[in-house]
Amino acid sequence: MEGLRRLEYRGYDSSGMALLDADANLHRVRAIGKIKQLENKVDALDEPFTGQIGIAHTRWATHGIPSENNAHPHICNNKVAVVHNGIIENYQTLKHKQLAAGYKFTSETDTEVVAHEIFDNLTESDDLLDAVMQSLKSFEGAYALGVMATDNPDTLVAARKGSPLVIGVGIGEHFIASDVSALLPVTQNFIFLEDGDVACLSRDRIEIFSVLTGERVERPIKHSNLNITAVELGKHRHYMHKEIFEQPQAVIDTLEGRITQDQILVSSFGPTAEAIFASVNRIHIIACGTSYHAGMVAKYWTEDIVGIPCQVEVASEFRYRNPVIENHTLFVTISQSGETADTLAALQQINAMRQNKTAGLRSRRASDTQSDHQDNSTLSSTSSDALNLPTLSICNVAESSLTREADLVFLTHAGPEIGVASTKAFTTQLVALALLLTSIGKVQNRLDDGREAMIAGGLQKLPNLITMALGHEDEIRRISEDFADKQHALFLGRGTMYPIALEGALKLKEISYIHAEAYPAGELKHGPLALIDETMPVIAIAPLDDLLEKLKSNLQEVKARGGQMIVFEDERSDISSENSFKVVKATTNVGRITAPITYNILLQLLSYHVALIKGTDVDQPRNLAKSVTVE
Repeated sequence: MEGLRRLEYRGYDSSGMALLDADANLHRVRAIGKIKQLENKVDALDEPFTGQIGIAHTRWATHGIPSENNAHPHICNNKVAVVHNGIIENYQTLKHKQLAAGYKFTSETDTEVVAHEIFDNLTESDDLLDAVMQSLKSFEGAYALGVMATDNPDTLVAARKGSPLVIGVGIGEHFIASDVSALLPVTQNFIFLEDGDVACLSRDRIEIFSVLTGERVERPIKHSNLNITAVELGKHRHYMHKEIFEQPQAVIDTLEGRITQDQILVSSFGPTAEAIFASVNRIHIIACGTSYHAGMVAKYWTEDIVGIPCQVEVASEFRYRNPVIENHTLFVTISQSGETADTLAALQQINAMRQNKTAGLRSRRASDTQSDHQDNSTLSSTSSDALNLPTLSICNVAESSLTREADLVFLTHAGPEIGVASTKAFTTQLVALALLLTSIGKVQNRLDDGREAMIAGGLQKLPNLITMALGHEDEIRRISEDFADKQHALFLGRGTMYPIALEGALKLKEISYIHAEAYPAGELKHGPLALIDETMPVIAIAPLDDLLEKLKSNLQEVKARGGQMIVFEDERSDISSENSFKVVKATTNVGRITAPITYNILLQLLSYHVALIKGTDVDQPRNLAKSVTVE
């Protein structure tokens, strides 16, 4: 139950638990809503709910509405119990086959076919591990599975493909979980399963096998430095608030050992980074959600600092089109968790391209036929011998899937991020990207020592600038009261502030459920101006840069149409002279790198306090999950 509580931040709509008692009888309790509802049902049982082996789960609905019947664990014939993260894509085919064989279904989920398939294989073999191994050959899609059976009361079997799964190593006890944080109260030693691994656990042993070969494999035990207090609320009301205020320290931790007073240390990206960066002609950034916005900011920086082309793409779009890949492109994948399904699949797709040794390879959907691949698999303008498509992953979680797939890895050291709406992960991703682009420019002699020193100095000032921005909380709290009756909002920015406006709009809609859009301020006349009236709050980001006068003209367009203007401006700007505007003045250090990060802190605070006024669930907004491990 404590493990479930520690996974609440991931987002869920129901929960459940199944235990085998001392006589190997299977018992299950499930509930809709918060884990507290499950606790209440357990407390209300007539008989003690106890056992020495069990599985539990918090479900986020994919197949079937939130209901008790659809909640995990799923059980077949009161013999096999299963919990599952991921999606079984061919479940309909398996379900039709199982219905024909006489199996009864009590849910709308794809997971129930897993329980039936394993039970069916157990009729051929009395060994649970063997039954699971045989069943896995039938499943298409992604899964992290925990399985137990009454005929094997001392065994817990786990399997992983596409969804994260970790083993907690104890003394006379072993555990599985989808996240290290669930097991911190009981162990700090972990084995991170890889795709295709099947683990068989008992109290005194752990054995791991490859589903492809059936042979035993070895995975190292890793010691985690995380502790229980790292994921506690402390004095804060919500995790999001705590994580917003942890950002100065998160930036310090991310910069530690990677920067001096006037230099960026290229070696912080790995021992081979300098050689890789020297050959890069262009950058391609792939990410989702907030991480995608970080990539958009980096596009502006790349053109400014390095002077090479940079493309930024949503991972779910990259996967399902035919990208023309140019040689000597550095692929950068960004993910807080390192388990984002689309981002991970995009990275794997790049690795597959390299294995095919064809620059310019046109990718096809994994479901395409072999003949399709043969017809469309090459578009090469360079020799395969010259292929150079290095990959770099920026991630907050060591030992995640993304970090294992990339050539270079940069860990952001933001610490655990529990709130679904990303805050400190985004800030540290921007810091990581600033270090990356400066490193590439340095290796390629595209920036002089003076500019490198200026960037290094700006990054070192960031923690203090963020602290100063956090000092505007009371001011922003008062402004947020204007949103109590609002249903729509418009964010405006220019240059690097446009992706920051996108991020601000995303945060507002995520946690307050207010419909929010973001536009480049120069696009007002091309449509958004039609939305402006006295009921529409317009949030503008106004740094003191060469675009400020242009932005002022855009704001006058909003004012003339009665829009409610909220402006976040530099302390040296003069927009505050407009009495009809509500203005928050910030110290941003004017720098191209520090300014977008600083202004984003203010927008995070705005979204948080608007959500409080709206009375929404700040840390666990409806319909959203922290780690999107399915498509």
